[in-house]
Amino acid sequence: MDFQTFIVSFFKDFVSILSEMSPYLLLGFFFAGLLHAFIPKHRIEKYFNGSPFKSSALAALFGIPLPLCSCGVIPTGAAFYKNGASKGGTVSFLISTPQTGVDSMLATFSLMGLPFAIVRPLAALITGITGGMITSRITRNEPNEAKPHGDAQNNKTLLEKIKSVFQYGFVAFIQDISKWLIIGLVLAALISALIPDNFFELLNLSPFLQMLLILAVSIPLYICATGSIPLAAVLILKGISPGAAFVLLMAGPATNAATITMIGKVMGKKSLFAYLGTIIAGALAFGMLIDYALPAQWFTQIADPHLGHQHIGGLSWWQIASGIAMLLLILNGYYQKYRAEKEQAAPAPVINQQTAAQFTFRPVQTKTLSVEGMTCNHCKNSVETNLEKLDFVDRVSVNLGEKTVMLEGAEIDMDKVRDTINGLGYTCK
Repeated sequence: MDFQTFIVSFFKDFVSILSEMSPYLLLGFFFAGLLHAFIPKHRIEKYFNGSPFKSSALAALFGIPLPLCSCGVIPTGAAFYKNGASKGGTVSFLISTPQTGVDSMLATFSLMGLPFAIVRPLAALITGITGGMITSRITRNEPNEAKPHGDAQNNKTLLEKIKSVFQYGFVAFIQDISKWLIIGLVLAALISALIPDNFFELLNLSPFLQMLLILAVSIPLYICATGSIPLAAVLILKGISPGAAFVLLMAGPATNAATITMIGKVMGKKSLFAYLGTIIAGALAFGMLIDYALPAQWFTQIADPHLGHQHIGGLSWWQIASGIAMLLLILNGYYQKYRAEKEQAAPAPVINQQTAAQFTFRPVQTKTLSVEGMTCNHCKNSVETNLEKLDFVDRVSVNLGEKTVMLEGAEIDMDKVRDTINGLGYTCK
């Protein structure tokens, strides 16, 4: 294959995959905005406690539709735990949430068919409950030293909530996943253009060995639930077993080095072992179920000339329009992120002490900290929300671009600030 042929093939495959996914992704982003605006997470925390089964089941059921990737679930899960959730409920949430979401379920259906779209949330539910119950069992003698905070009041009007649906679903959420979505699409298009069909069949590896190979790559890999879909779909086209592709869909989003570090640091080694053991066992179990027990035709329909090698002319107008809309939203997300970082980097107005004394009755301190590990808007919101709960903090501002946290308040207790940030799984300097 010469370079020009490769470029044309890569471009066609990229446009085809993007256009196939975009209508369902746009619908998923809308549902993500609805969940964010109308189901505040602080009202759910109280259900993450109680009996092992109840807390694990409720945490998994809440986490499955929630559109959080594996980086966004880190601060959210840590915040739940620090606010009084049980270790079992927290681990169940951490296992089930990144595996799927409303956007990835719809995108899975669009590229891989209904059976994959059904098995994926079912696997998230079963592994989440199992991991939570195991964690509750092996950590039953470990006290939870976290103290729950009082519920924040949600005073937004209906109009503000509707605005929040679109602001979160089509701006903030796209900012969080666009990088990994693009990486997944590019890798899928590269594999489709470079690797011959039935490549993995030529390697003559058994399905179980393929699962182990994919598992070894997936555990430390950072990829979101949506970004893993085009990769898994194209791998099936190249001859990998559907069960091995499902291992990527399950273990890729649910595990990565950052999540592993956070769980070990915040919740202890026993919780970490239960978390990893459940995901590994669950991925292999569902992979073997797909390859050895369920009808093969359920999971091989992706192998039809439907993905990757489809001509652009064969796409419908609404698929192409959705693909263009998706690209424009991604570009807008990057522009909005750049503008926000530029505004945050602008120097604050200088107010002399005599002027400040006219507006305040206590000395106000301003502290800026360097914090490692913040990567997305979920990280930003989690840090700001938890620091604002401290009595001595009046205002918090996180700059994701510079990885800094700016605090304003009277008599700021830096030890408590560091404990709060480190307790969320980040590193405060």
